[in-house]
Amino acid sequence: MADLDEARRAKDELKAVLGGRAGVSGIGIAPDADGYGLLVRVQGDAVAARRLDLPARVHGVAVHVRPTGPVTAQA
Repeated sequence: MADLDEARRAKDELKAVLGGRAGVSGIGIAPDADGYGLLVRVQGDAVAARRLDLPARVHGVAVHVRPTGPVTAQA
């Protein structure tokens, strides 16, 4: 079970690894069944997510992957 502080540290590390990688549209923290986990939003489908070779856990914090459409700024 990961608490919020553990999830924040894991998120910082994952962002350092994935920062600027094509196909990753966002990395966040989300409630998990047993505390908190990381949520990685990827553009495209599950095949694209597998190509990113994302870890299942970062320092014991679960990593969940969700596909998303294009992300654009809103005014």
